[in-house]
Amino acid sequence: MQLFETERLSVRPFTHEDVPALTEILSDPEVMKYSLRGVCDEKATRQFVDWCLQCYESYGVGPWALVEKGTGTLIGFCGVGPELVGDVEETNLGYRLAQQYWNQGFATEAAQGVMRYAFEQKHSDSVVVIIEPEHVASVRVTEKSGFRDYSMQEFHGRPVRIYRMYFEEWRRESFRG
Repeated sequence: MQLFETERLSVRPFTHEDVPALTEILSDPEVMKYSLRGVCDEKATRQFVDWCLQCYESYGVGPWALVEKGTGTLIGFCGVGPELVGDVEETNLGYRLAQQYWNQGFATEAAQGVMRYAFEQKHSDSVVVIIEPEHVASVRVTEKSGFRDYSMQEFHGRPVRIYRMYFEEWRRESFRG
């Protein structure tokens, strides 16, 4: 079941059939360099997919499979899901792509599509992105996606930037041509 598409991507919920292809992506140390969970083997990837399925059922959102339209290849994930930040449950935008798809605009395209879905279809009030300051590529994707301001906080013992975009900011940003 496809949720939405962008120019080059089809976005759909994960299934257990995605575990082998996703394991290949999430077992790459470079892809997982800034992940709290670190490199994932097949068991950890299956647990991640199980968590995604629980998110879909409980929240109607979660990390979604990114499939390149031209080839039908699973290239990573992007989505919004629940994340406890301090004492507050936030709607957190997250993404990971296979290395061969880096620096081609796929992450920004996916993030913008997910933001549109979160605000227009799920009526989210705000979305946050949690990024370690050293993760320069992710900072670029976030800022290209319209996030501007951030605060520095500690998250799981690490200093991070927490960007936030409210619906009204997104609406202004998305209508700017």
